[in-house]
Amino acid sequence: QVQLVESGGGLVQPGGSLRLSCVASGSIRSINAMTWYRQAPGKQRELVARITSGGSTNYADSVKGRFTISRDNAKNTAYLQMNSLKPEDTAVYYCNADVFLWGTPYPSNYWGQGTQVTVSS
Repeated sequence: QVQLVESGGGLVQPGGSLRLSCVASGSIRSINAMTWYRQAPGKQRELVARITSGGSTNYADSVKGRFTISRDNAKNTAYLQMNSLKPEDTAVYYCNADVFLWGTPYPSNYWGQGTQVTVSS
């Protein structure tokens, strides 16, 4: 009923920038928190950044000051601006959202398929 589609990943040199997008589509009444996670090879998935429907944000310590999460509620879209990228930022980045569907009183949680970010010279 709901799809999350990430885009914007790719190969970038250390110190470079990328902007990820996550578009939610389907029978969406509203979206609560939208969150970016990442998973590097051999490691557990970790929270990168989260933004509430009201615009409150929180970040992993490892990305504070370098990454910025934002959203456009009218477009059901979240963004992750990633600056000063480091090799250790290499991972698959996943979008996650708590979505209120039409006709349901509680939110359902959805994941995107992920987008690869590789930071390498």
